[in-house]
Amino acid sequence: MALREVRMPKYPPCWESCGACASGEVFVLEIHARPGDELKFDDPILSLETGKVALDIPSPCAGKVVEVFVVPGQSLEAGQLILALEE
Repeated sequence: MALREVRMPKYPPCWESCGACASGEVFVLEIHARPGDELKFDDPILSLETGKVALDIPSPCAGKVVEVFVVPGQSLEAGQLILALEE
């Protein structure tokens, strides 16, 4: 089994030009995946909150969650490690 790192995707380009959705800090609102969970492609991993919107970050692949590296309330940057999956 291969271990895959799942990282925070790059924010949409419109956030840089408009900025309305991304006003304020971007942080983890809720974590939907726990170690031992089996995820399918596109299952929600976590929910983010910004000053204006909440959005889910989906799993880029199927696999078993090995470890989660973020906690609720934590700020996230593009490219930051979210979790490890065993594919």
